[in-house]
Amino acid sequence: MTDPKHALGHAHADLMGVAFESFDKEREEITLRFHAPDSFITPRGSVQGGLVAGFLDEVMGWAHVWATDQAEAPLNLEISMSLLKPVRAGPLVGKGRVVRRGRKVIFLEGELFDETGTLLARSTSTAIPTPRPTGEN
Repeated sequence: MTDPKHALGHAHADLMGVAFESFDKEREEITLRFHAPDSFITPRGSVQGGLVAGFLDEVMGWAHVWATDQAEAPLNLEISMSLLKPVRAGPLVGKGRVVRRGRKVIFLEGELFDETGTLLARSTSTAIPTPRPTGEN
C-alpha cells in the first residue's frame, strides 16, 4: 500500500499545494495544509468560490479515506458550502471530519482557516462509500 501521507500527491492536490498534517482517529478528523496560488485569485482579490469548494472537498474526502484505513473513498451526492470571509492567496489550513458513516450514506464536514485560525469557509457533504479508486482503468 502507498504511504497515505504521500498519496495526496496527485496532480489536482499538487495544484492546491496539499500537505498532510495529522489525523485524529478518535474524532475521525484530518488536518491538511494548502497553498492557494495567485492563479486562483479573481479580480475581487480572493480565491474563486468553486476553487474554495475544492479545498473543502479535499479535506472531507480524505477524512473518510483515513477513517476507513484507506479502504474507501466517498462519492459526493451533494456538497453545501458557506463562504464566511474572503480566502486570500497563500497558506491555508483545512479540517475535515466524518460526522456519521453508514453502509450506504456518509455525512462529512469541512472547514477552511487562514494561518491565524480565522474560519473562512465551511462545508457539508452527503456521499456514498465506494472502494478507494486505484487510478487504474
